[in-house]
Amino acid sequence: MNSTHQLWTSKEALSATGGTCVDEWVASGVSINTRTLNPGDLFVALVGPTLDGHDYVAKAFDMGAVAATVNRLPDGIDTNAPLLTVENTQKALEDLGIAARKRASNAQIIAVTGSVGKTGIKEALAHVLSKQGKTSASEGSLNNQWGLPLSLARIPRDSDFAVLEMGMNHAGELTSLSKMARPHVCIVTTIQPAHTEYFKSLEEIAKAKAEIFIGAEKNATAVLNHDIPEYSQLATAAKKSGIEKIISFGSDENADVHLVSFEVGAKGSDVSVIINDQRIDYRVGIAGRHWVMNSLCVLAGVLAVNGNVVTAANDMAQITPAKGRGERFSIKLDYGSFTLIDESYNASPASMKAAIEVLCGEAVANGGRRIAVLGDMLELGTETMPAHRALAHELINCGVDMVFVVGEAMESLWSELPNTIKGKQFATAELAAGYLPGTLHEGDVIMVKGSAGVRMGTVVSAIKALDQIKNSTIKKGNKNAL
Repeated sequence: MNSTHQLWTSKEALSATGGTCVDEWVASGVSINTRTLNPGDLFVALVGPTLDGHDYVAKAFDMGAVAATVNRLPDGIDTNAPLLTVENTQKALEDLGIAARKRASNAQIIAVTGSVGKTGIKEALAHVLSKQGKTSASEGSLNNQWGLPLSLARIPRDSDFAVLEMGMNHAGELTSLSKMARPHVCIVTTIQPAHTEYFKSLEEIAKAKAEIFIGAEKNATAVLNHDIPEYSQLATAAKKSGIEKIISFGSDENADVHLVSFEVGAKGSDVSVIINDQRIDYRVGIAGRHWVMNSLCVLAGVLAVNGNVVTAANDMAQITPAKGRGERFSIKLDYGSFTLIDESYNASPASMKAAIEVLCGEAVANGGRRIAVLGDMLELGTETMPAHRALAHELINCGVDMVFVVGEAMESLWSELPNTIKGKQFATAELAAGYLPGTLHEGDVIMVKGSAGVRMGTVVSAIKALDQIKNSTIKKGNKNAL
């Protein structure tokens, strides 16, 4: 954020939080993490289960923070420092978020949740709406009890739209987030098996996702996936929360944003939809059938805020994958290049199948191979082993040439694979990162995916590092490297 932008004054922050401050200041942003802090930010020292933000206040000031929100005087900090002192820094962050939401009185607040696709749809929606008005959006996956109030606190007062992601892995978590955000539009992307360690059924997951409706503003709109079995359950829950207007999307001909046809390519898809009896043809700039469906959800969101859906559809060609969610890299070496698809951010059964489908649609050249590097999917409870085993069908049927697996749960998949496509098993991502770069050759397409806790990003980093290595030890045409 531009350091000259006035997001918070000390007077406004004092009014919002009820705290005390010995100095006046103007902040251009809000941060809870010194790793991403920008000069001009107000740093909020949150106290978490393992880290205390008060230990980082001095570092925040060194990095250019104009003030820090604290509940005590941090070690090494002068009493005359620009400190906003409050009783509870978590509540202060929430108070800032609530105040920012209130003062941005002209902004339409759009909340996005769902089992998969939240971040991608949020980013795409923010992209197309930014062409139609001043738009604020959650950064990355700031979607929980810390991320949502932070995202609210960052909304400029003159915003036209604010797109906020809301996540959960337990029942009850979305209720407080929805009440804090008070959305005008509530989007549920889909209901799929995810966090099944904490939910007995998809119906229970849908019930928890439906909490997004609880804090909605009067005359709010719900955007729902017409293709899923839980559509009626979600629509009923929305109406019980006072939401009368529902905009649906999907391939079902009764959907308000109705998919007519599509053609998937390696770098995007051509899509035709009907909205309000008007046929709209457009291109989606990210590969995969799942992104065809995501694009319908985005257009439904634009429709919900009375935006220009034709303009938004045309702008879908410029969207790009979020970090770790389908980013593509051409890794250049002395002899040629290969393609890396980074899906390392997270994984669920639905998103894993979608990523495998994208890999299968890739064209390979010069004897290259389609290679899947898959890490454990976490928080699946009793579904863990069946969900991993089920991936074998996808991999075999669509013609993946080589599979590497990381983690204990992936043993279930490994045992189902034919020896002809087995690469190697690894206990950790670090071990995989040390081995895999030496197995790749010209023309390969390699896709890396797994749950965040498995740290598959380590593998991605190791492979990307090859692009910087001169006189690589990987030889052209090394077809027998494995």
